[in-house]
Amino acid sequence: MPHRLAASVAASLAAAGLVTAMAATPASAGPDRHDDTTLGRLAADTHRYFGSATDNPEFSDAAYLGILGSEFNSTTAGNALKWYATEPQQGVFDFTQGDQVLDFARRHHMSFRAHTLVWHNQLPDWLNNGTFTADQLRAILKKHITTVARHYKGKVYSWDVVNEAFNEDGTYRDTIFYRTLGPGYIADALRWAREADPHAKLYLNDYNIEAIGPKSDAYYALVKSLRAQHVPIDGVGFQGHLALQYGYPDTLQQNLRRFADLGLDVAITELDIRMYLPADATKLATQADWYARVTKACLAVRRCVGITVWDYTDKYSWIPAVFQGEGAALPYDENLQPKPAYTAIRDALRSAGRH
Repeated sequence: MPHRLAASVAASLAAAGLVTAMAATPASAGPDRHDDTTLGRLAADTHRYFGSATDNPEFSDAAYLGILGSEFNSTTAGNALKWYATEPQQGVFDFTQGDQVLDFARRHHMSFRAHTLVWHNQLPDWLNNGTFTADQLRAILKKHITTVARHYKGKVYSWDVVNEAFNEDGTYRDTIFYRTLGPGYIADALRWAREADPHAKLYLNDYNIEAIGPKSDAYYALVKSLRAQHVPIDGVGFQGHLALQYGYPDTLQQNLRRFADLGLDVAITELDIRMYLPADATKLATQADWYARVTKACLAVRRCVGITVWDYTDKYSWIPAVFQGEGAALPYDENLQPKPAYTAIRDALRSAGRH
């Protein structure tokens, strides 16, 4: 299986700096990398990225930033570009947090995945508690997308335009946007984003769509419909919040390929693999195997452009606060030391780069 992107996709990655060498500063707590070969460099050898999400409070942690800036060739702002942060008051925009993450990415020659323009969570109170007509909400949504995407025009590789639009059974999620505007809000959001930034890749993004099933089928049908209507959409993001107790999504590679066959880019956008605590050698070995399998699934699909872990270290994982008794989900532990998962990812990338 060739591990090379289509020329147009590779050109986009090159323009975003994905094939530029990473910053020379070594990670302060990094592993033995065999000639300092990092995940970002190895991914770039396959014309892909391997990235990590990050969040602004972590910017006070110098050791953490050392690894983030040297190990990865892409980053995503975990919270800084969500609506509550970018438009905390109606019509009043604040890009301070987003700009901080973007500036870090640019200094370290990392591409920047922008997340997210439209989501039903982490909305500001003025929007959650407002009583808007359809015309009013449509105007609010258009202004928000246009203002935020235009601020970052030419600076981001991609946008998660609409996040988590479907329920598990494949029906539309009952959000303020769907309830007030109907399903057409998704097409409108994509059109407005394209107008504001003609060069950013535009994605739909969701969790529990890694395997073929009702939810991923709903996205497949939606994407086919959007493309038939000539709505601008460039990719689908498969978040990849996996858990050992639920089993590995065996149809992941097949699922990535069917979306790619529609002419789309695909990406693993928020990967973590949690377990019931405490972690032990057996669980960590299984986790490592899963990380390798996800990496290989992406590498086997020509238009899978990259993988992002949802922060790289257990020190800053969101998992323990949301899933009681679970954690240890990431390739680095709480002390910023690499786990078996790190080695498994590195080996999978290195093997692909040799072919």
